[in-house]
Amino acid sequence: MYRGVSDLSLDAKGRLAVPTRYRQALQEECGGRLVVTIARDARCLWMLPLPQWEEMAAKLNNLSNEPEAERLKRLIFGHATDCDMDRSGRVLLTPPLRKHAGLDKNLRMLGRGNKFEIWDQALWDQRLQEWLGADLNFAGLPQELQELSL
Repeated sequence: MYRGVSDLSLDAKGRLAVPTRYRQALQEECGGRLVVTIARDARCLWMLPLPQWEEMAAKLNNLSNEPEAERLKRLIFGHATDCDMDRSGRVLLTPPLRKHAGLDKNLRMLGRGNKFEIWDQALWDQRLQEWLGADLNFAGLPQELQELSL
């Protein structure tokens, strides 16, 4: 399970160095073979180990052919890019992926359980402040989340 927040920088070639604390686990889980695509609901990127990508891709393939499902498949599959970690633990993010997420230099990477999110640092800070300042509507949460004890 991947968790935590890391501040990273893109180099001049568009590569990010995966934090050291994740590298061994990623090597063991997928041999450093990752897939990066756009996130479904935010202006960021998802980075998944290949087995996690394959699991998500199977779920996407099983969605109906309704217009909303087709749009989601186009966005996620259409932007999915194989990104292997090099010997230094770096991953190359393609220009279209960087453009979608507004990535320039300073990034924030979040562990999200089975995947990572990659954000422009300023955009993440802005969204974080919005989310922290928002009134939480617990009534709108699924029942299993309403019962979650923290």
